[in-house]
Amino acid sequence: MEIWINPACSKCRSAIKLLDAEGADYTVRRYLDDVPTEDEIRAVLDRLGLEPWDITRTQEADAKALGLADRQAWPREAPARDRWIAALAAHPKLIQRPIITADDGTAVVARTDEAVRDALARG
Repeated sequence: MEIWINPACSKCRSAIKLLDAEGADYTVRRYLDDVPTEDEIRAVLDRLGLEPWDITRTQEADAKALGLADRQAWPREAPARDRWIAALAAHPKLIQRPIITADDGTAVVARTDEAVRDALARG
């Protein structure tokens, strides 16, 4: 199990605290320092069953600077998927957090205790 975190994020700290309380075996990835490649982002999206715009923090300054809210410039459809993934790789602060990849090949965006417990149940 791996968890992608930003240590400054309270949701990430809460997820780590819960994982520790449950005695989980996991690896921490500080994704702002160890930036995921486009292929790693694609793999996590496949595990999540989500699209890149689903895990994009659109209220971040980088998102506003890129104009991600403009659905004409940044359509949320399959032909634009690679462009969104490239933006996430270039601006990792835009990636929703924390993300836990479970040992069963799935992943969850673990912003709630329930989501963390779901990841724990998956192994």
